[in-house]
Amino acid sequence: MMLKHLLSAATAVALTLTSVSLPALANETPEARGLAVATEWDKRDQGFGDTQSVMKMVLENRNGEQSVRSMIQKIFEIPDPDTGDKSLTVFQKPRDVKGTAFLSFAKILDPDDQWLYLPALKRVKRISSKNKSGPFVGSEFAYEDLSAQELKKYTYKWLREEPCGDLQCAVIEQIPTYENSGYTRQIVWYDLSEYRQQKIDYFDRKGELLKTLTFSDFRQYLDQYWRAHDMYVENHQTGKKTRLVFEEIKFRTGLKESDLTKNSLKRVK
Repeated sequence: MMLKHLLSAATAVALTLTSVSLPALANETPEARGLAVATEWDKRDQGFGDTQSVMKMVLENRNGEQSVRSMIQKIFEIPDPDTGDKSLTVFQKPRDVKGTAFLSFAKILDPDDQWLYLPALKRVKRISSKNKSGPFVGSEFAYEDLSAQELKKYTYKWLREEPCGDLQCAVIEQIPTYENSGYTRQIVWYDLSEYRQQKIDYFDRKGELLKTLTFSDFRQYLDQYWRAHDMYVENHQTGKKTRLVFEEIKFRTGLKESDLTKNSLKRVK
């Protein structure tokens, strides 16, 4: 209910944010200002259709030892604002994880539908709604991190504005509205030039800082859509790190929603 009231209170502000300077929002509540920033972030990424990406995942333990995995990811945009996007991630290397596939249907307030195909067992395993905070295939990304980050999955609160590198950022507190999240809150830095997420601090169920995700190497596609080609997670509690490097991203490849189904998991390549 809180989110519904926030949406109605801030809709007019959020829809006109690009033509209104941030000082003009100073009289709005922190919740309305935070939602306005996040709404602009969401609005600028609408209409991309689909993407297919080639990625490298680098895992690093607390002793600095690394292992590398190669993977591809397909994302199909669902235009319905009350339904999340669909994504499929498939590991190609090394041999011990080749063919492992992860399918995610993002929801808003309900638990996401997620499945993991394990080729060694030749079976599809459904990810429990209570296990989405667990590590994704040994990385510092959780299953819920890899789901589409839909606007209505959080409530928002403006905290402050501050420099972030060479940019100026709005710092927003985001509270998950869905059950079984592994996080009590997230602190997100949005740059105020292009409204891209630059950094996220994740706080665990005890309210303690768990990890930080940093985005870098942004590139623009189709003169509109920004994508970070480097995503780096550092777990402050374990000392482990994971880096996702996007080697190639293609937009509007002709991907169909029917290409991302539970029945297709065993046939992925």
